[in-house]
Parts: sequence; structure tokens; C-alpha cells
Amino acid sequence: MTSITKTVTINVLSDDNGRFVCQISPSVDQLSHEIRCCGQSEEHAIAIALEQLASQYRQTAEESQNQDWGAVERSASSEPIKKLYHVILHYERIIKAESKFEALQNTLLGNTVVENAKVTLIEIDANLSIQPLT
Repeated sequence: MTSITKTVTINVLSDDNGRFVCQISPSVDQLSHEIRCCGQSEEHAIAIALEQLASQYRQTAEESQNQDWGAVERSASSEPIKKLYHVILHYERIIKAESKFEALQNTLLGNTVVENAKVTLIEIDANLSIQPLT
């Protein structure tokens, strides 16, 4: 097994208004620019910044496969070969609501989340053990 080590620096600063700014500086060649995110708390700022970093990695992973979306690989007997894909949906929005429960219910109504989500599809090996978030 090959070992790969990459460093990400996370720095959180509080401003005079009680907000927190998180700066993430990846030392990875492909993702060389700094991410700056503002949050309500230290944890909120870090969560937003890490999600942006994860989004960049998802995009890089998907683009590196450089696949034709409509291509179907076939076996010697001309049967379509089914492949395994890790499908990642990411959806965020800001909503005004009377309660946390109402904010959740208003978000889940209809197919809004799926229709407006950013979708990443990464082809994976059938033997790869990935545990999706539940």
C-alpha cells in the first residue's frame, strides 16, 4: 500500500461582530487557493469551509475520470456492463422559518432537494468498500 500525505491548514478568526472566519489552505498542488468562509460559530465556519474543500475534491475526482456520460461499455456478447458509481448529492440553502422542524419540512417538500442539488458521480471499483452517509 502506498502512503500519501497531504496537509490542510485550518485557521479560525473571530471578528468584532461575533462572527467567525475560517481560512483553509490546502498544500495540495491541484487545489492551491485558500478558502475563506464566514460562520455563526467556530464549528459552523469550519463546516462550511470543509464542505467547499470537499466540493473541490469531488469535482477533481469526477473530472479526472473524463468519462463520456452516454457511453455504454459492452461485454463480448454485446450485453451492457453495469458499473458501480458513488453518487453524491449536495444541497444547501438559507431559509426563514419559525422553527428548526419547519425549516426541515419546508426543505423536504417535493423534490426540491434532489432537483436543486449539486450531483457528483464517481465510478468506483465493485470491490471498494464505501459507506455512504446515512
